Amino acid sequence: MQLNPAERPICVGEQHRVVLFDGVCKLCNGWARFLIEHDRAALFQLASMQSAEGQALLRWAGLPRDHFDTMAYLENGRLWVRSSAVLRVVGQLPAPWSWLGGLRLIPGPLRDALYDPIARNRYRLFGRHEQCLLPNADHQRRFLHD
Repeated sequence: MQLNPAERPICVGEQHRVVLFDGVCKLCNGWARFLIEHDRAALFQLASMQSAEGQALLRWAGLPRDHFDTMAYLENGRLWVRSSAVLRVVGQLPAPWSWLGGLRLIPGPLRDALYDPIARNRYRLFGRHEQCLLPNADHQRRFLHD
């Protein structure tokens, strides 16, 4: 989905690649740590959906700001959600992770039929933190800030 560049929040530049994730979800936090570790070129910035920056981006994208049932990815004014977001991101990581991007050839409804039950049940399956975890000093530069 293409977003209106005139309404872009100030916290994100035109060329930013931002991964929005649920900051209290243990699975989602694991995903963020995975990206920090494997995105050696630092292509992606991260924002928890609960942060001020995440809330501004959700508002811009027209996504719910109080119920997070998917991961979202913003790149150059375009929005991807659900399995499309995950595959778009991993497709840009170094090999062997980029090879997973080829799963985009599977029709979206079929991919999302696998993605959605995990997303809906992620707290029960993986747990949750009481509050958003703060990035450590080494990872601070990877998070989106005003």
